[in-house]
Amino acid sequence: MKMKRTGTGGTEEFTAVRRESRLQQLSELHLRYEGGEYEIPIRPPDISQHGMFINTAKHFPEGAVVKLRFRLTRSNVEVQTRGEVRYCLPGIGIGVEFVGIGAEAVSAINKEIAASSSPLSKKK
Repeated sequence: MKMKRTGTGGTEEFTAVRRESRLQQLSELHLRYEGGEYEIPIRPPDISQHGMFINTAKHFPEGAVVKLRFRLTRSNVEVQTRGEVRYCLPGIGIGVEFVGIGAEAVSAINKEIAASSSPLSKKK
């Protein structure tokens, strides 16, 4: 994620510039610290084809490997993959990049994102 700076007159505002569209709906998500014996309680994330941001108060070091299992809301497709923690915002959450995710899972995520951003899918 890159930050874009805007503003004039000594006032600066930073906004996140994403390299790809995000989806903020999953029907379920499970995260297990690789080598750990328990699941970590988490809140729904936002997701892209390359990774996700997961809201959790649990601290993870950069480079930690986690096991992820989640179900896409619209298609009901279950995705299981490993992820590497790329950054941690203490008390807020972690940015995870998928590791070894299958082509079918990437395709399902992309279809889910496209369907959620379609004008027909928006509720009035």
